[in-house]
Amino acid sequence: APPMAAHHQKGTNSCVTRIPWHRGMTTLHTYTATPKPQNYRSQQKQVREAQIKKIKNRMHTMLATTPSSSGVKLQPWGSCRRRAASPALLPATATGRIIVDSGRMPPSPLPLRAVASESAQTSRAPQPQPPPMDVDEEKMLANYVPVFVMLPLEAITAENKVGDAEGLRAQLRRLREAGVDGIMADVWWGIVEGAGPGRYEWRAYRELFRLAQEEGLKLQVIMSFHACGGNVGDAVNIPIPAWVRDVGEADPDVYYTSPGGARNQEYLTIGVDDRPLFHGRTAIQLYADFMESFRENMADLLECGLIVDIEVGLGPAGELRYPSYPESQGWAFPGIGQFQCYDKYLEEDFRAAATDAGHPEWELPDDAGEYNDAPDDTRFFTADGAGATYLTEKGRFFLTWYSSKLIDHGDRILDEANRVFLGCTVKLAAKVRLALTSAAIKKMLKKRRA
Repeated sequence: APPMAAHHQKGTNSCVTRIPWHRGMTTLHTYTATPKPQNYRSQQKQVREAQIKKIKNRMHTMLATTPSSSGVKLQPWGSCRRRAASPALLPATATGRIIVDSGRMPPSPLPLRAVASESAQTSRAPQPQPPPMDVDEEKMLANYVPVFVMLPLEAITAENKVGDAEGLRAQLRRLREAGVDGIMADVWWGIVEGAGPGRYEWRAYRELFRLAQEEGLKLQVIMSFHACGGNVGDAVNIPIPAWVRDVGEADPDVYYTSPGGARNQEYLTIGVDDRPLFHGRTAIQLYADFMESFRENMADLLECGLIVDIEVGLGPAGELRYPSYPESQGWAFPGIGQFQCYDKYLEEDFRAAATDAGHPEWELPDDAGEYNDAPDDTRFFTADGAGATYLTEKGRFFLTWYSSKLIDHGDRILDEANRVFLGCTVKLAAKVRLALTSAAIKKMLKKRRA
């Protein structure tokens, strides 16, 4: 017989397998083949769903049976209501999706001590423990990915009210029954601070967040400093605050500007990041004050763990980018778009940078084409050879300046977010367009780790 052979007995479903054994001997193993039922796959799917449900129930049991922390004081730093008293007590770094952290840390992490009160040590009864998990459950739990569903953009109306609260509650309940872990919601600057400078109204958002909490859902929130409307998927119109637009009426250069002079009111130009044009505040201060107000008014929801993730808006559509391809100004795919740095503030910045580099004669590009051109239609991007502007010293200088301004803008806002949410057990996140080069992303990551 060959080293290993198997044959079916005629007229039966039995199979005999011959397995080699030591010293040339063999042993026979017989089994009966059972045909799989027609609904085998659906049965396996039901088994997997049951396993996942069992794991989720076990997670809830573990959370429910965890001893209360009412008698425990965490050291060396406190809750998100308080600030760390010394740089040596800053919390550990927590990385967001791509480029952010929620705090800074000394070179060697400090141990976190839990000091129980005397009464808690003497009077607390033993807490029930969840049953042990088997190996498969532990593996599935270790690889579990929470699922969050984005709410409609108009969940909070332009009038700062919850739209159809009862209908929304029913939808949230169905999401929870389907096994969803939480929801993602935009927090619109234009709604919350719409009444005037420094006048923040959070009641509608607190009502929305309470609905999610009552239905057992966690929250990811987006600090949306841009306008809604004009982008793909925008079904509603939510502009930036009216009092900011009033400043823009008097000084249109607070907006991104195309080579032809078209203004984009979706997001303030990064040229005004340090200009106190908004009732004595700079654009960076506007964003920082908004996040500060959010932290103060949502402190209880942050402390209880309802809010687990905060995404910080950094530009148009909340992304770290320029509004280079606005449909509202006629752009259509696959047009190359246009540079958006022709407001007077960015022009002044470029001239100063060029002068420092020894070239005061350099100006912003005037040969980069129109929104719907192809690269070869322009002198700046043409592939005909060394004549392309982007390959010249001037072109390379401009592109370096253009991308560096954007990266610095994102870095400064994220620094403010780290300061505001220092001590909160949330992850900070930001959206970055893939159009950013890998070198630019590496530069930002390296700077933030320093």
